[in-house]
Amino acid sequence: MLIIIFFVIGIYLNIGDEDEGNPLIDGNKGVNPNGHINERSTSSEKEGVTEVTEGLAVTIGKNSKEIEREYGKPDRIDLSAYGYEWWVYKKDYNNYFQLAVENEKVVSAYGIGDEVNVAPFKIGQSIDAIYSSLYVEPTVDIEVGHSSYRFELSEEDMNMRPLIDLGNINVQLYLDKFTGTVSSIRFLNDSALLKQKPYELTYHGEFVTVKDLSDEDMAKVDDGNEQQIFDITNIMRSRFDLKPLEWDAAAAEVAYLHSREMKDTPEGTHVSETKGDLEKRLDAGHVEYRAAGENIAAKYVDAAAVMEGWLNSKGHRDAMLNEEFTGLGVGVYKKYYTQNFIKR
Repeated sequence: MLIIIFFVIGIYLNIGDEDEGNPLIDGNKGVNPNGHINERSTSSEKEGVTEVTEGLAVTIGKNSKEIEREYGKPDRIDLSAYGYEWWVYKKDYNNYFQLAVENEKVVSAYGIGDEVNVAPFKIGQSIDAIYSSLYVEPTVDIEVGHSSYRFELSEEDMNMRPLIDLGNINVQLYLDKFTGTVSSIRFLNDSALLKQKPYELTYHGEFVTVKDLSDEDMAKVDDGNEQQIFDITNIMRSRFDLKPLEWDAAAAEVAYLHSREMKDTPEGTHVSETKGDLEKRLDAGHVEYRAAGENIAAKYVDAAAVMEGWLNSKGHRDAMLNEEFTGLGVGVYKKYYTQNFIKR
């Protein structure tokens, strides 16, 4: 029987050129304590940002009871690494969104379903339309008490995940560089943004940290990220009229073991020092397949972020959108991510 293995070359982290051919990119964002922060920008061009009065953006700050009255109970609740729980609403692919709830208040919201209200933007909106009507700055400043923080965006950040200050909330636009459209959107309050630190940060004052999780809770975070990656993969495939993938438990176990090994070998590779290449690892895991592919990544803040990173890397994108694949196993271990695709 002919077995074809599709290798996606390289490991893609939270920064750097998310394109094929780079074997390893350091995913740790720069943090500069006591750095000098210039006066906050007062560009009049920012007046193009309109006040938000509807959609996911206005869920920020609402209490959980209000959310249940408006949206009902979530389909799933996943633990996060940042002190909040993800309330996952997955009625269907077109209406998929997640709300981050901490101390019974929404602190962040993520929308990717094509019909989710992410005003003042839209899923699928052209990048040109956004940049023609909105001035996006390379820095975003936050003041908390006597502490000052500045996020500085690289050219790549500006092109694929710009950060926009809407006054009382922050917006991350995840852009699909291949289609030139908005792929998904994340709304965050200042606290959630400072905990994640998804961009280079300069600060003066208190450094915002997150509480260390027990091994048991971290395993729950990993489980949630695995399920979210699976869900979002199928949402992305549906946009290109591709059939959804089925969850494959055996492939997921192989993926998890590879993510766990990558944690101890941070150079990141598709070839395990102890278990060999993908073909050998799948065979050892008793996975039945005729063709297979693999995506790997590290240091992204969570499932949504890593999915958008893969989407903007041609080799990884090709694996996710391969019409031949029928099954998917996902393994996450402490911000090391592996997708194993198979064709039965």
